[in-house]
Amino acid sequence: MKYNLLDAQRKFLEIPHDYTLDVAVYQGGYGSGKTFAGALLGILLALKYPKIKGLVGAQTYTLVRDTTLQTYFEHLESMGFTQDEDYFWSTSEQKLSFYNGSEILFRHFDEPNKLKSLNLGFVEIEEMSDIPYDTFKMLLARLRQKIYDNWKLKDFRYRIFGHTNPEIRQGWIYKTFFINPAPNYRHITAPTTQNIYLPDGFCDELKKLYDKSYYNTFVLGQTGHYSENLVVKDFSDKNIKEIKYHEDFDLYISCDFNVDPMCWVLAHKTQDKVFYFDEIAMENTTTAKACDEVCARYPHHKANIIINGDASGDNRSCTSEYTNYVIIKKRFQSHGYDPQIRIKAFNPPIKNRIAAFNAKIRNAKGEIGLYVSPKCEKLLYNIRNLKYVEGSSKIDVPTYQQIKQSKELKFLSHPFDAASYLVDFYWPIVM
Repeated sequence: MKYNLLDAQRKFLEIPHDYTLDVAVYQGGYGSGKTFAGALLGILLALKYPKIKGLVGAQTYTLVRDTTLQTYFEHLESMGFTQDEDYFWSTSEQKLSFYNGSEILFRHFDEPNKLKSLNLGFVEIEEMSDIPYDTFKMLLARLRQKIYDNWKLKDFRYRIFGHTNPEIRQGWIYKTFFINPAPNYRHITAPTTQNIYLPDGFCDELKKLYDKSYYNTFVLGQTGHYSENLVVKDFSDKNIKEIKYHEDFDLYISCDFNVDPMCWVLAHKTQDKVFYFDEIAMENTTTAKACDEVCARYPHHKANIIINGDASGDNRSCTSEYTNYVIIKKRFQSHGYDPQIRIKAFNPPIKNRIAAFNAKIRNAKGEIGLYVSPKCEKLLYNIRNLKYVEGSSKIDVPTYQQIKQSKELKFLSHPFDAASYLVDFYWPIVM
């Protein structure tokens, strides 16, 4: 089997120094060949150094099973290896065993203390930015397998290597590999645009889909340019405009069902643009009362009413025999309307909603697809103030004590959730 590697993949596999330990991270955009290179390196090490023990893992086992392990099997098939003759896969032990005595374990890192008994020759980490720095340090300490004489003849090095999308913040990978790294620490940046094996037009389509900062990070592989601290990126005065309600246009209502406050957004939309012209932000209220408020503000609506929002609103609560969406349907019907309910079967990861919302604000080509009326004060407050927890990708939701000190904080996250549910429903980004 002959592989024609990308330049970044070759740099990742080859060691340019004489240290006994090599630490490398392959950081690239979507489709840049990260997992492909990592799995190939793991197999090559298992074949070159008989009886080596390797560990392959990620923060969750689902990621290991569905992504990394499948890539290992694909390589073995391409190389012409046959199961039970050249290698053996044990489902009960989650282990690949090779004819030369080498073994590769596949594990999750959610409970790192369970890995402390291992003595390893190499470690591979899928989505390296997802694991805590303490887990990385613990794995480093496991690289102490006995070195056999025939390994020395083949210039053996202990290796810990990971592959990942760029961090959305300048976290521990940035600090470890980009700011004064040790001489045996290497980072390889692999833009998606350099992968010549992708379908024609793949990167051009991503450029249309993503906002500029997201494109720079998750396609060009750049570090430290996307997140800053605000959740919403590139929002400017160009996204704010007076938006007139039209009774003959379809009315889109997107809902977040928090009781205090309950936050809904009202919008018109076209095929590629959304226009938020009003919001409902009510304290200590009910779903039915929020419906009444909409009808009181816009009593003569003639076109369709489409309801979007939180998928969990389709679950029954302990206080009502109806779901929130059934309540909405019945309440609007009592006002003479017949709303259409359009929601997803389940809520996507919040990072997907954030990416979709940011892409609508301004994509990588500079095209604006989202406008907010000055009337939407709470939504604008969220756009300008909703932040990530420092050093993480978790949204910084105010505590009860913080809300007691500043009442306006209670409106953080809920209006943004309502607005982003709508965008994610009609213009989702698949990660």
